[in-house]
Amino acid sequence: MKAVRYHSYGDSAVLVYEDTSRPAAGPGQVVVQVAGAAFNPLDVAIRAGFVRQVFPVTFPHIPNYDVAGVITEVGEGVTGWRTGDPVVAFLPVTAPGGAAEYAAVPAAALAAAPSTVELADAAALPSVGLTAWQSLFEHADLQKGQSIVVNGAGGAVGGFAVQLAKQAGATVTATAGAGSADRVRSYGADRIIDYAVTPLPQAVAGQQFDAVLNLVRTDPEETVRLAGLAADGGTFVSTTFPDLDDAGRGVRVVSASVRSDAAQLAELVALVDAGDLRMHVAGRRPLTDLAAVHDEAVAGRLVGKTVLIP
Repeated sequence: MKAVRYHSYGDSAVLVYEDTSRPAAGPGQVVVQVAGAAFNPLDVAIRAGFVRQVFPVTFPHIPNYDVAGVITEVGEGVTGWRTGDPVVAFLPVTAPGGAAEYAAVPAAALAAAPSTVELADAAALPSVGLTAWQSLFEHADLQKGQSIVVNGAGGAVGGFAVQLAKQAGATVTATAGAGSADRVRSYGADRIIDYAVTPLPQAVAGQQFDAVLNLVRTDPEETVRLAGLAADGGTFVSTTFPDLDDAGRGVRVVSASVRSDAAQLAELVALVDAGDLRMHVAGRRPLTDLAAVHDEAVAGRLVGKTVLIP
């Protein structure tokens, strides 16, 4: 089969489109013929070796841990799945990924793919949808009637977070640039702040929120200012690993990382199929473009979610 692999850490030039062996389904696994594999910014950090202490990979490595496709083989001990089933999955980050024609997937990570979107596009759901879900309801414990600010709502996680927070009955303030403001508004945000015009802390001066969800890389001073937007006893959740241990005033500080959870993923799929959770795929690119996608992401030119098509 064809796959994109890299044989060492380095810049995007290490990504090679090449022939490799098609995987077989081991015990507890299925093989999926890949329809789409989503790009995530973490893919760049892993490829460059920046996070090798946390996410070490075995070379040669196939990237892209969000995948959608059709089961072609079922391994020993797998129940509830059969060949021909369309599925989505959030793969173990350091395992061989979905940037290939076929991928071996732990059956425990599978959820049935949504039926209301193109199968390839469904790859844009797993890790980012789960990040939003877990940040809101496990870490922030968001409840009906509460208020939340989503910093970085124009991104993939942010778009899901705005929608899920509104469905939970929260009042949502969101930051978004001019290019994504209309989309974020359509997700139900009660207030949108253009961060390029007015910094968030200045725009909401005097206000505080039950929860603050930060999805943007911030320096220490910015982090402190954002945490200061959380009300006494509220929660500051950040997915960008801020250097902040204590915000005072009883504010809980959570550095959130996502985990694969098939049951939660199935709930997200159900929301998509019910029309209650909208997915946004900004681009569909051939798998051979993966190195270019990495370069565009590093240069800040990649806007929205990109799905790679084998």
